[in-house]
Amino acid sequence: MTRRHGTLRVLITGGASGLGAALAARYTAGGAHVMVADLVEAPANQNPAVYQRLDITSVSDWTDIASRVGREFGGIDILINNAGIAAGGRIEQADEQHWRRTLDVNVLGAVNGCRAFVPMFKQQGHGHIVNIASLAGLVHPAAMSSYNASKAAVVALSETLRYELRPWGIDVSVVCPSFFRSNLAASVDDGDPLAGELATKLIDRAPRTADDVAAHVIESVERKQFLVLPDRPARLAYWTKRLAGPIYRRQMNDLGAKIRCAEGHPRVSDEVKPK
Repeated sequence: MTRRHGTLRVLITGGASGLGAALAARYTAGGAHVMVADLVEAPANQNPAVYQRLDITSVSDWTDIASRVGREFGGIDILINNAGIAAGGRIEQADEQHWRRTLDVNVLGAVNGCRAFVPMFKQQGHGHIVNIASLAGLVHPAAMSSYNASKAAVVALSETLRYELRPWGIDVSVVCPSFFRSNLAASVDDGDPLAGELATKLIDRAPRTADDVAAHVIESVERKQFLVLPDRPARLAYWTKRLAGPIYRRQMNDLGAKIRCAEGHPRVSDEVKPK
């Protein structure tokens, strides 16, 4: 993996595990210089990537890592805003603290990364921002309002920057996968056990792995593709919503009905109508 003037340089947040680790492994195997950033201490089995501890909600941490990238890499070609948390909950169950944490990490974490590195990209005259969102940023099922809102914001941010930064030679991609097996389930907020259990099952039972998604992401970024739907279920759900509205709405309504039943209530259609 090379760029026009030398070896590709990549920064990946949330790179110690899951999709971030899969991306780091593939980029380093391809010969790229990779810096992995994460909240945890440097993993003992870290691949050849350089490691930096980073709290994506901390502006000072982003300032520090941008300075280090400048000193050690002489710049950067790809910033991958991958770090995030899973979240879910029925609207009356998810409190203000839940919402603030979800938005601080999933939205402002990506914003902070863009703000830290866009000046470097502009000075270089090139660069590529890759924001890892979710299919939930495009398709919005019930009992996931905080997560859906946060990932939809990442999609909107990415589209805005796509046009804002293009005159500077800066590319933007937003990645919207469906569920895949990862450690994301460990970050599910337990404020609503019903929604948390559903999200955990969907993650743990997904047939795709983080490496499957990483392979597709890297190929799409090389093609400078904006909207990256890295798996068939994501593409099917996205195009169903866009081209087959009645089917999409029926699927979403069915999910809402299942949640009502899980609460111990009968389906609306099964209730006895008052006389």
